Amino acid sequence: MRKWIRSAKLSYLALLGMVLLAGCEKNNYLVLNPQGPVAQEELRLIIISVILTAIVILPVIAIFVYILVRYRDKPGNKAPYQPEWADSKVLEIIWWGIPVVIIAILGYFTAQTTLNLTKPPVKDVKPMVVQVTSMNWKWMFTYPEKNIATVNYAEIPAGVPVQFILTSDSNINSFWVPQLGGQEYTMPGMSLGLWLQADKTGEYFGSGANFTGKGFAHMQFRVKSVSQADFDKWAADVKKSSPVLTKDGYKKLSAPSLEKELSFSSYPKGLFQDIVNKNGGEYYQHMNNMGDNNAMTSMDTKK
Repeated sequence: MRKWIRSAKLSYLALLGMVLLAGCEKNNYLVLNPQGPVAQEELRLIIISVILTAIVILPVIAIFVYILVRYRDKPGNKAPYQPEWADSKVLEIIWWGIPVVIIAILGYFTAQTTLNLTKPPVKDVKPMVVQVTSMNWKWMFTYPEKNIATVNYAEIPAGVPVQFILTSDSNINSFWVPQLGGQEYTMPGMSLGLWLQADKTGEYFGSGANFTGKGFAHMQFRVKSVSQADFDKWAADVKKSSPVLTKDGYKKLSAPSLEKELSFSSYPKGLFQDIVNKNGGEYYQHMNNMGDNNAMTSMDTKK
């Protein structure tokens, strides 16, 4: 039995070592490689959750192994046998009390993090708005301040909080850029807000996180973070050299299909709000992104 326990320990340590070493590769475990304040805040919550969970799991595993060894059925085992033993108030307080305390602590940190993420990550920088529409099987990004649009990629300035306003013109999907923050749903007829920010320049992987038919595996996009000067130059180049997205062009784009990366120098006035409304948004105003964010979503209607 001792030999078996020793082998189990070695196997566990080897497995743990492989997992930890694999995390050293920069491109692996994107969630554990935050590149912005939102993702860093969420990683902190993940670490706290793991620690609190380990407080329960590790002792339970240790007690389980101890019981297997101490009370195993073998000749000469001197472990006490108490068939009339029924309960222990002390043990019941421990195995109910500790989880209650852990859940209360985890609930506090979860609520704190959730409230923090409903506001811009930094307060001393003017935020920008990017409207996101998920379709089968592509992503469209519209920039109301620049009146330009892109498909399957987005550029944002580094160090600037970005309010992504999300909706869907097809199935429910999930917008996710792991290194910048957690996912948020895109839903027909609704506009939901998600604050993200990249601390430095770079390119970040983005993807849908929901099954949406045969092309769902191709619902990936990239988010490129550049300096403010490069962002302004990129927007000006798109404005100057890209084609116009017309209503007929959008109708064709929104049909189920796979698309490469595209750019448009302008798009129809009020396009984003029209997408929300045509999917029932005018009947679900109480569920749309309201307050300051609602003003943001309507910016393109004022152009």
